[in-house]
Amino acid sequence: MQESLRTPEWYRTATRWTQLTFTEDDPSALDVDFWVDVLRRSRSNALCLSAGGYMAFYPTEIPYHHRSRHLGDSDPFGTLVESARSLGMHVMARVDPHAIHEEAAAAHPEWLARDENGQAMEHDSMPGLWWTDPFSSYHREFITEVAVEITRKYDIDAVFANRWEGPPRRVSYSPASMREFLRGTGMELPSESEPEDPAWSVYREWRSRKLSELVVIWDDAVRAVKSHVRFIPNRGANLTRDLVREMVDDRYPMFFVDKQGRSGVEPSWVPGRIAKRARGLYPDRPVALITSVGPESHEARWKDSVADPEETTSLIVDGFAHGARPWFTKFKGEIFDQRWVAPIVEAYELHEKAEHVLERLTHTGEVALLDSRVSADALPDESYVPGRPEHEDGVYQALIEARIPFVYIADEALTAKRLEGVRVLVLPACPALSTAQRQVIEEFVEAGGNVVAAFDSSLAGEPGERVLELGELLGVRLTEDVRGPLKNKYMTIEKEHTLSSGYEGAQRIVGGTQVLGVELLGEAQEIFRFVPDYPDLPMEEVYPRPGASTPAVVTREHASGGRTVYVAFNLGEIYWEFLQSDHGRLVGNAVRWALGGRPQVEVCGRGLVDVAVQRGHGELAVTLVNLTNPMAMRGQNHELIPLKDQEVRIRLPEGVSEVTATLLYADGQAGVSVEDGVATVPVARIDRLETVHLVWPV
Repeated sequence: MQESLRTPEWYRTATRWTQLTFTEDDPSALDVDFWVDVLRRSRSNALCLSAGGYMAFYPTEIPYHHRSRHLGDSDPFGTLVESARSLGMHVMARVDPHAIHEEAAAAHPEWLARDENGQAMEHDSMPGLWWTDPFSSYHREFITEVAVEITRKYDIDAVFANRWEGPPRRVSYSPASMREFLRGTGMELPSESEPEDPAWSVYREWRSRKLSELVVIWDDAVRAVKSHVRFIPNRGANLTRDLVREMVDDRYPMFFVDKQGRSGVEPSWVPGRIAKRARGLYPDRPVALITSVGPESHEARWKDSVADPEETTSLIVDGFAHGARPWFTKFKGEIFDQRWVAPIVEAYELHEKAEHVLERLTHTGEVALLDSRVSADALPDESYVPGRPEHEDGVYQALIEARIPFVYIADEALTAKRLEGVRVLVLPACPALSTAQRQVIEEFVEAGGNVVAAFDSSLAGEPGERVLELGELLGVRLTEDVRGPLKNKYMTIEKEHTLSSGYEGAQRIVGGTQVLGVELLGEAQEIFRFVPDYPDLPMEEVYPRPGASTPAVVTREHASGGRTVYVAFNLGEIYWEFLQSDHGRLVGNAVRWALGGRPQVEVCGRGLVDVAVQRGHGELAVTLVNLTNPMAMRGQNHELIPLKDQEVRIRLPEGVSEVTATLLYADGQAGVSVEDGVATVPVARIDRLETVHLVWPV
């Protein structure tokens, strides 16, 4: 890796990250040998390390750059930088600009974030500290000076900014921000007490531009010192969506998604989705997923705790199977509990084992989920959020259970080129599609592509005048706007069809809690039909009555060979909320029918498996991640149940009849048979994961 150090392309070989976030007392207790041993054992090739900003862990010469009180004559940052470089590693310096101490606040009151009454915002968790204003000279000048000092003094590749966007869910009403906003927009800052203030939409755009300017200022500053060094502020799953992309697009050579673990009701496939979602917007840029060694709870904040080893390893493995480079973060250099080390080492060893194959291949999928995000009318740091995530969650869960490999495409990146190789585009609930997006979808079907759309996808217009703008394509016309929430809603099975398979013995199944009224157009076919509403209480009244009803699930076969499915209710949302197997089966059936022929990859067997497919010239890899555990849908995984007797079937390119198959984790050649253009590879056992690697002559 030495030849890739200190070059503009350094980030391409930074594939396994260790992050150590110092606490103030760490310099006096830091065991450097322990951390060097962790770096070696984990095969880490990149290190992110606390340097400065809120607190300096090196001998800074900048006034009001608060040094750790335990620093003395030591330089823990510099010592570990040298150790990492001696191991041939990349190094990133972490800075945190979000707060300052009393001494700096007294000397520079203009640095402080202020509430609507003009009062400085004291830190929520630590009295005597103050939130900084991201639009003040503290960020523009002071943090720039800190980054430049670190870049000059130390052999680093990048600077990483954490919590750099200002107080969460707050506006800073500092005199400087008010002046700047007025000068730039001609308006007063919006009031936090008035969510309907028209200035909010203007503020979001202004804030986005000002934060984007910071990214440019910081990156320019460090690159002027050393041309290969980059300043890469932290990003969540939104990536650059809440910034001005034309300003920052070339400032993010890679992304670090800060989703440190599962919390609340989150399934074990979340890490894989983060990787897919990042590629959905930036398919060619590396992404690293930041995973904590401890449990993730925004309420309890157990930062010094350790998660169950099974949970830690599983999160990292599912992430890297879908292309998210592993990055673990440890708060505090002093060690109170070493149980995190072994799972990190195990996960990183697994990543290294298949890296030589998987890093050169491209993730692919015949099925694509449209990642649709809508603008929110909330406070500024929520300016972009996923559009009704429960709709997408339910469809995602159903596709995982159906073992259907799929990728994401961001709605703003939806083009004919991005749809090349995709056979089915799934719209879980995507209202108000733009004219350009609808045109891409229509042309996709005209060229033989297939679409599965649910609920209010393409619904647009004012109440009372709404239309399904893709209705003609889907074979329906809207007759009644969204109705619900409904109780006790059902639909009848109207026709034997791929979509109605698996319901043998049933005349009807559960419908939605929100429905739209539609009528058929042309040659569209009705597979399910809503039962007219009837009461859920008293029990004596719970029976169906005659009445008007409308289609619930509609299919259409197009002259181009393309197929469409429209589901006129909130399918993904209710599957996620109620997990009724009939709804999950309907998602899988719809996608399989839309594929209209044998899929490229089929995985047969029992258990919950997350499937990733990667392609290269004359080769293909199918990675199977075992998610079968009692806590797959919530909490910490503490028991992984091995899978047996799985089978992977791969449709080969036309004319290919000879292949070799290798199981990358079982360390050896796999038995493979080829019949009718399909290669079948048995996999006797999967513990955490297995990758079937097929190669054929070209």
